[in-house]
Amino acid sequence: MKELALKSLPGIPTLLAILAGMLAIIALGVLGLRTGPIGVVMGLSFLGLAFALFGLYMVEPNQAAVISLFGRYVGTVKDAGLRWNNPFFTKRKVSLRVRNFESGKLKVNELEGSPIEIAAVIVWQVVDSAEAVFNVDDYESFVHIQSESALRAMASSYPYEPHAEGDIALRSHAAEVSKHLTEEIQARLDQAGVRVIEARISHLAYAAEIAQAMLQRQQANAVIAARTRIVEGAVSMVEMALDKLSERKIVKLDDERRASMVSNLLIVLCGDRGPQPVLNTGSLY
Repeated sequence: MKELALKSLPGIPTLLAILAGMLAIIALGVLGLRTGPIGVVMGLSFLGLAFALFGLYMVEPNQAAVISLFGRYVGTVKDAGLRWNNPFFTKRKVSLRVRNFESGKLKVNELEGSPIEIAAVIVWQVVDSAEAVFNVDDYESFVHIQSESALRAMASSYPYEPHAEGDIALRSHAAEVSKHLTEEIQARLDQAGVRVIEARISHLAYAAEIAQAMLQRQQANAVIAARTRIVEGAVSMVEMALDKLSERKIVKLDDERRASMVSNLLIVLCGDRGPQPVLNTGSLY
């Protein structure tokens, strides 16, 4: 089922013509031409013109009228304004405006099995009125249900957060996830004559039952990352200090004193608190 363009007559001139015909018939009747066969013809003509008024309908901007005749699709009228077609045609209005909605917060399991809460905003538009009306029962409900189904499928194919460099995750790769979600929804809505303009995540969080545990894990990962960076920097500084001492021949250290200096410098550089100096008032040894 594909959309077909259907021509229609402009409504205002047609309305004026119908009213003029009805007034002419009334005028002839007033003049006395209302008996015999002429009167019957005039009466039938008046009823025909009155029935023709049912062929008038309104099409708003960015709206389409899907026309059918006794269950058979005839075509679609997109000309805005007052229009006229066969009074026996059935007209169903379909909005072509851009629309959006936010899905409810869905509870799903991400790739690693952790329960999360996720919601998305979907921007969509009807591009084929015939498919929207005749291919699905209720295209608006179809868009909502299929969008939530695609959101569930997409969320279960990515982890919540990346665990290695280059991993695509829900929390860290918004552009890639939005593109995947848009493609997932579009694949489900092609048969309904709907185009998905944009789909993006509007809410993302761990489920309440594991949120505290996940927060502790994130804090632990942050502490480990910070400590790793501190240690790497401290080792580089100790190495630089020893190289400078040796290069400038300030002091000559044997292995035991070198190890002691390395230990002291690492304690100073890696400690959480400021070091407390210990003064040696006796011999160096």
